[in-house]
Amino acid sequence: LNSHLLCLHTFPFQAFLDVYLPYMMQALISIMLSYSLSSRVIFLFSLLLLGHHGRARITLPENVTVPALIAFGDSIVDQGANNNLKTLVKANFPPYGKDFPAGKPTGRFSNNKTPADMIADELGIKEILPAYLDPSLDDKEFLTGVSFASGGSGYDPQTPKIVSVLSFEDQLEQFKEYIEKLKGIVGEERTQFILENSLFLVVAGSDDLANTYFTIGIRRLQYDIPSYADLMVSSASNFIQDIYKLGARRIAVFGAPPIGCLPSQRTLGGGVLRVCVEEYNQATQIYNNKLQPEIKYLNSTLAQSRVVYIDIYNPLLAIIENPLQYGIEVVDEGCCGTGNIEVAVLCNKLLPTCHDDSKYLFWDSYHPTDKGYTILTNQVIGKYFNDFF
Repeated sequence: LNSHLLCLHTFPFQAFLDVYLPYMMQALISIMLSYSLSSRVIFLFSLLLLGHHGRARITLPENVTVPALIAFGDSIVDQGANNNLKTLVKANFPPYGKDFPAGKPTGRFSNNKTPADMIADELGIKEILPAYLDPSLDDKEFLTGVSFASGGSGYDPQTPKIVSVLSFEDQLEQFKEYIEKLKGIVGEERTQFILENSLFLVVAGSDDLANTYFTIGIRRLQYDIPSYADLMVSSASNFIQDIYKLGARRIAVFGAPPIGCLPSQRTLGGGVLRVCVEEYNQATQIYNNKLQPEIKYLNSTLAQSRVVYIDIYNPLLAIIENPLQYGIEVVDEGCCGTGNIEVAVLCNKLLPTCHDDSKYLFWDSYHPTDKGYTILTNQVIGKYFNDFF
């Protein structure tokens, strides 16, 4: 497995087509396609609630403050954590970041900002949420939040190993380091206040299902879909309890999207017509249906907490089935290259991009465009954020 991954793995992004031997391409494409799931999930969210013109400014109740936004997970909220890792799951090169300020590729898996940036902005915290590993961070940035997310990661410990990215265990250890740095800056009492009043995002699951279970298939030898979903839910629950013990109280837990409808998955498993892969979507529904009651249980048992499940599956599917309602024209292909398989290193400056990415739901074969993310973020805020405040 390790040698297989070293040759050709990664999730849908840039171009390593000219680096790897032709016979390695098939495996690489498969892994990359699975990886992109996570991003699609996020952008689908925004479309469902408010539509593409909706703007969901957050008005906090009196005496309520949100000092920081803190994110864990995969590529949907990876703000550049993978930039200096020895992995192919990266986005710190053109055309990623094409519409980001100054046209700068930052490691975000989109043409512009991520939902983490947008939510931080809507909360009035700051316009850009940085990665914890960003070497340029100053004290002010630490105080207002960071992202520990790593593209390609997942709840299953095997998922990040396959593509050599940060596991949830790694992210938890970095969070502990972050807490100690906060204490050094503002003291223990203020640190506790920041943690208890901040909003935490936990976004994962897509890569576990699309990559580890279906594309690579190593877990299919050990688990059927319901038992694998149990493994994922157990890991997610343990992680939520871990960050709760460290001070987190407002926790948004994202479900998984209809991974079978991602452009890459259509290409790999959707036949000549590239239809949505129903087996993958059904597996996602099984996982989501198991995750929801666990989140409800945690919300009722973790004292003084608000743990909220965020449904991504239905909003995303609604956009894919009725794109014009959201001002979208293309939902089965990404803007980069052919739009069928390009993601991460397969999506690079050697390839053309679509003329107007505002008409596309996906930027690459896994991740949404800025237009998609904006719609999704507005939906999430409009539907769920009142539950936190």
